[in-house]
This record gives sequence, C-alpha cells and structure tokens, in this order.
Amino acid sequence: MPHTKRRRLVTTALAVALGATTLAACGSGDDSKSESGPVSLTYWTWTPGMDKVVDLWNKGPGKKDQITVTVKKQASGDTLVTKILTAHKAKKAPDLVQAEYQALPTLVSNDALADISQQVGDIKRKFADGVWQQTTLGTNAVYAVPQDIGPMMFYYRADLFKKYGLTVPTTWEQFAETARQLKKKAPDKDLTTFSANDSGLFAGLAQQAGAKWWTASGGKWKVAIDDTATQKVATFWGGLVKEGVIDNQPMYTPAWNKALDTGKQLAWVSAVWAPGTLTTAAPDTKGKWAMAPLPQWSATEDVTGSWGGSSTAVTTDSAHKEAAAKFAAWLNTDHDALNALAKDGGIYPASTSAQLSGAFSNPPDYFSNQADFYTKAADIAKTTAPSAWGPNVNVAYTSFNDAFGSAAKNKSDFAAALKTMQDATVADMKKQGFGVSQ
Repeated sequence: MPHTKRRRLVTTALAVALGATTLAACGSGDDSKSESGPVSLTYWTWTPGMDKVVDLWNKGPGKKDQITVTVKKQASGDTLVTKILTAHKAKKAPDLVQAEYQALPTLVSNDALADISQQVGDIKRKFADGVWQQTTLGTNAVYAVPQDIGPMMFYYRADLFKKYGLTVPTTWEQFAETARQLKKKAPDKDLTTFSANDSGLFAGLAQQAGAKWWTASGGKWKVAIDDTATQKVATFWGGLVKEGVIDNQPMYTPAWNKALDTGKQLAWVSAVWAPGTLTTAAPDTKGKWAMAPLPQWSATEDVTGSWGGSSTAVTTDSAHKEAAAKFAAWLNTDHDALNALAKDGGIYPASTSAQLSGAFSNPPDYFSNQADFYTKAADIAKTTAPSAWGPNVNVAYTSFNDAFGSAAKNKSDFAAALKTMQDATVADMKKQGFGVSQ
C-alpha cells in the first residue's frame, strides 16, 4: 500500500469520533487460527534483568504452552523505534518489542504493531484508565500491554522546608508563592529549576493541565501543542524563570546534582522513579526528602501527568501473534513476573495490583523515613490523566529542546517557544504525508 495512503487510513482509524474498532492494517496477516506445537519468540527490550524475568516464563507457563521467548537487548528511545521500523520494512521485525507510550502512534502508523485485543482477554481492569488508554490510541484496538509507568509527583527537602517555614504546595499558585517566599528568606537558594532539556517533563505537566497535543478526526490529525492548557503551563514556568525565583539550568548535570546534594535547590518536580536518581545525584541527603502529590491547577482537582513508561507490543511481522500476546499479558500481569521486573528491572509496574505488593511493600531505601511512599504513589498513579500522542513525538521533543532551551537561557517568552514547537511539528507531519486540520 502506498506510503501516504496508509497514513491516511491509519489517521482515519485513530479518530474516536469515527468509532473505529481497529486501525487499518495492510498485510498484518490472519491471527485468528489456533497455534500449536513449539513456538519460539524473540523480544527486543532495554529493561535490565529481563533475561531473569523471561526465564520464569520459559521454565513455567511458557514450557507448559511450548512457547519459548529469547531476549535481545536493545537501546531505548528513538534508536529502538528506528531499528524496529527498519526491520519491519524488511518484514523481519521481532515478535515482541518494548515501546514507550509516546512511540506507539509512530509504530502503529507504520503498520508495525498488531491489534491484540482478541488475544489479551479482559486485562484492562488491571490498569488505571489513563494508563490503558495509552495503548489503545482512543480506539477499541489494543496495540500493547502496559508495562511500567511514571506518574508525576512533588519531591522536597522536608528538613529545609521546616527550616524556612515553607508549606508543601497543593496548587501551582501556592508553588509559585513558595518559590517567592524562599527567595526572600534565602536569596542564594531556589525552590527548583526549569530544565529545557526535559521535554518529557514538560509534556507530563501539560498532560496534567488537560492538554491533548495530538488528536484525530475526519481522517486528519489536529496538532494542539499550543492549546490553552499548554499555554498556561508554559506561561507559568516562563514567568517564574523571568521573575528569577527559580533556576533556569538543565537537570542531570554535575551542577544540578550538587544543587540537590547541598540544599541549594529544595524541591524537584519528578516521577515515581525519582528515588533512584536522587540516590546517585544527592547521596548526602538520604532520608531528608519527602514525596507529595503534584500541585494542582485547581484546589478541587486531583490529577497527575506521566513522565516515562513503556509497554510490550506484538509486531505485525510475528508469525505467532497469539503466543506473543499471551506472553505480553503474562509479563505485565503475573504476580511473580511483576515482582521480578521490579527487583531485576527496577521498574514501577503499570498493573495496579502490583503497586502495593512484593517489592513495593516497603518504601525505597532513600525514602526510608516515609513509610507510606508506595501507598501514596499508588493513589497518585490512579489519577493519571489520559494522554494524546502522535506520530512524530520525536520532532516535537527536539523542537522543545531547541526553542525552550533558548527561552530558558535568555529568560524570554515561553509562549513564543511553544508556537515554534507547534509550527515545527505541523510542518513535519505535512512533509511526511499526514493530513493535518487547522
């Protein structure tokens, strides 16, 4: 099928308004027939320790079902997406792939992922609605099984908040006021920083505010990166940077690590995986941090965004989609598998039942002072807002880094940077042959 025509069909199928039940797929094959006899599957993944997890399958359920899975370790991010698409063009993609949620539309629009809704059974109930939605792309199809998630939270130095008489903010308005109060009391310190290197963080904040950057209707995509919700987020953070009450330096640098470890920065807007980063970035402050829900735009709201997370998908090239889907469901819902994923892979599971058991019965060692860390994390995860990803997230993210990087450095207009991001994303979609509505 011609490149542009396939994209048009996929876009049409993605539109919720059309009531699509599946995404149009060319040459995806018939997976309705029953599979029997030994089956060998290949799984591309970057998760550490996945070999150990897969061994549980190969020696247990997989052995019983005569389904063997072989792990092939890969790089993550755009590198893996490119490798999958290259393999798919040659019809040699693996049976299973680990895919970040924002990469799913790209893979689906290239007809690389199979709809496994008929093979995974009734597992939707095992995940929060906002998480499950990311694997369906707003249709009745299922393109992957959620594996891990990154619900966003607010981390702060409890000892320094007490020292400076600060109250943990529950709204973004209070967050801004807390930043101002700290700057008055301790001019050499900052509440936090705005990092223009972290597009995923900004996307999660926009998600929390209600943004839906990509939607499809009437056979066309609508790009709304500069919508009202995201403008609100951009203006808020840009205002704090311009005012000078928060820092404007990137994260994950030696300077940032030092700022956290010495108390120059008192807080970090991050996700559930933050303890692992803090352990390395700020080792001297272990036991001095606490976690709270993300501040809200309204005191009556209770919603969070996502920063990170991935899923397990079955490719259209697989000759054993039923067997592959069975493994994907087991990997992300089985008690023993999820415990092993947490222990050996260091993930925070998407499965709601696993978030309070096994490896999550006790708080992270870095947060041993907060006994309810994972109980609170599970409650926050349930409030994850739905997201709306599109087929060229990589272009939007690159544009963010460039435009917001300049705006943060110069303390200039974040709204203008947002428009640059919007325009670059739309231009790229049109260049690729997608129909784009205004």
